[in-house]
Amino acid sequence: MTLPTTDPDESHRAREARTGLVYGLAAYTMWGVFPLYFKALAHVSPWRIVCHRILWSAVFLGVIVSLRSEWRWLWPAVRHARNLGMLVAGGVLIALNWLIFIYAVTTSQVLEASLGYFINPLLSVALGMIFLKERLRTGQWVAVVIAAAAVLNLAWRGEKLPWIALALAGTFGLYGLVRKKVDLPSLHALLVETTVLVPVALVGLAWLPTSKPVGVPAGFTFGLLAFTGVITATPLLFFGAAVRRLKLSTVGFLQYVGPTLQFAVALLAFGEPLDPAKLASFGLCWIAIGVYVVDSLLKHAPQPVADRPE
Repeated sequence: MTLPTTDPDESHRAREARTGLVYGLAAYTMWGVFPLYFKALAHVSPWRIVCHRILWSAVFLGVIVSLRSEWRWLWPAVRHARNLGMLVAGGVLIALNWLIFIYAVTTSQVLEASLGYFINPLLSVALGMIFLKERLRTGQWVAVVIAAAAVLNLAWRGEKLPWIALALAGTFGLYGLVRKKVDLPSLHALLVETTVLVPVALVGLAWLPTSKPVGVPAGFTFGLLAFTGVITATPLLFFGAAVRRLKLSTVGFLQYVGPTLQFAVALLAFGEPLDPAKLASFGLCWIAIGVYVVDSLLKHAPQPVADRPE
């Protein structure tokens, strides 16, 4: 009797996929519960929070790159003016994204922020069509149109234009577009992007007024602000580890974990109201995501192999 043998390569790939899934879920879970962290800093100006986040992210990322002895990898990417210009543009876009998100959290508008991140992948598809001349499949067109209807519904039936959702989706979508132009790992790219903004952050910290909330120790507040560097880099490292181990289609599906958790935090932890206009827009957005996911699954489904003549 012959016992079945296990292919070592297949077992290794299965272990790597499971490990990648854990890393991916960890990254998107951290991004999803970020509102809980920044809510604890609601007594600090969003501008000061962003300045601290830029400064401490650059410091923490610099430490990581030093420990990994990877500084030599940065020079080939930044010695060209075009690449450096792209990274500066990326730094400005990601800083604006951070600012708008923190503003949304500190002003109790996390629901609208989560809507923006639900829309973001579909906006990225549209940006690829406009700037990269990518051709959209029918399913992608349908998903983009439904997502646009979600935004128009909220603008028409809501109290105001959902500018937070649009700004978050727009800045992050454009950030992804800019980053696509520079062949540099996310960790190294974010280090350059934050480092070039450190002088601006230092000027901001020197000139922006500080808040003195009653009952909140200054040391506790400073600790939270300094730790923003760690919470910025850690999910990025997890994400990088996940991308190396998972199929891109799997990573694409995981990206909806973040806004789903933000949606839950807004409702369950912060008690934000979900009025009919917002609910309808979220419903349309979820339908659009469903269409997009089904289209992606059909695109990557294995094709039947025709019988070959013997």
